[in-house]
Amino acid sequence: MKPDYDILIIGGGMVGASLGIALGGSDLSVGVVESVPYGDTRQPSYDDRTVALAYGSQRIFSALGVWESLQAASGVTAIRRIHVSDRGHFGFTHLDARVAGVEALGYVVENRVLGAVLNARLRATSGVELLQPATLKTADFAGDCASVEIDHAGSARKLTARLVVAADGGDSAVRTESGIAVRRVDYRQTAVVTNVTVEHPHQGTAYERFTADGPLALLPMSQNRCSVVWSLPPERAEAVLALPDAAFLDRLQDGFGRRLGRFIKSGVRRSYVLALTRVAEHVRPRLVLIGNAAHTLHPVAGQGFNLGLRDVAALAEVLADARCQGEDLGSVGVLRTYADWRRRDNLAVSRFTDGLVRLFSNSFAPLVIARNLGLVAVDLIPGIKRGLVYRTMGLAGRLPRLARGLPLS
Repeated sequence: MKPDYDILIIGGGMVGASLGIALGGSDLSVGVVESVPYGDTRQPSYDDRTVALAYGSQRIFSALGVWESLQAASGVTAIRRIHVSDRGHFGFTHLDARVAGVEALGYVVENRVLGAVLNARLRATSGVELLQPATLKTADFAGDCASVEIDHAGSARKLTARLVVAADGGDSAVRTESGIAVRRVDYRQTAVVTNVTVEHPHQGTAYERFTADGPLALLPMSQNRCSVVWSLPPERAEAVLALPDAAFLDRLQDGFGRRLGRFIKSGVRRSYVLALTRVAEHVRPRLVLIGNAAHTLHPVAGQGFNLGLRDVAALAEVLADARCQGEDLGSVGVLRTYADWRRRDNLAVSRFTDGLVRLFSNSFAPLVIARNLGLVAVDLIPGIKRGLVYRTMGLAGRLPRLARGLPLS
């Protein structure tokens, strides 16, 4: 019996919507199940946060035909330089787009802008049906097709698909329903997220400042604002969240310094708990996990969403190739091709971000000296710096066609 969809994506946030767009316009039938009503402020794709979009991710969006729409909307700022420092110590390094011969190392995009552009493009993509608001109730992955039951706008509905893609975030309902185990490492840190207006022009520079409490990142935004991601112990984060705006800006100034002059104004503050998660299985017959459903990272170096977007690009390519060869899209063979491809990148990025957090959280004096010497070495040795730049830009390892700016076929 013909299934309702070739591909059923559970989760229509930024990762799920990107996959729907990538697969749309082909002869595949795609369904996207999203729980939050369109435009609802509870959708994380529409909140006040930003995403640091790596250069490789910009190429993916360009290949998908959404980059021009993002540029046309306000809320996209180029990252031309990155300044990394260890507060109270001598080590620092600068990364510059000119090292890689590109205009920008990446871009800061406001979630609200990115979410709106992706949702509009998804709704206009042929071959894609958006089921919204809809939530997953049950899922069965046995047999020739996966079978799921959803609640769609208050009505129960059963759907079948050759492949179900879990793109429903860190608390994935699909992952829970399938019984896939998750390994979780609690960093005992909470990220305080906001944006601030600064006195001096940021000139497209992003700052990653390692402090005794945790990493403090400032990313350039429009209107001479900076997006702030401040990782703190939970009790200090709670205290910082409760401060009046003026006192919060003073506390932030103490942690960051005066490279950008005074902090003049603060936006809404939000917080989320930080943890490293990895799943025991990325694929099963009829099921694949991508994005935060498969892995979450510490926000240091801004790699999380970019890793998920490379999941999208690789999976779309594997499925497009399998379709051309007449293979079963939900078969173990096809899905293992995807899992094997993504394993090295997932492991390398998670080790990179986890290692940074642990290295710069340790106050052991010899280690402090060693890490600061390491920062100086990165700044002085072109080969090391170039390798770090390419890792930051999302250009390391085997790249999917979309990440090279090429169409799927």
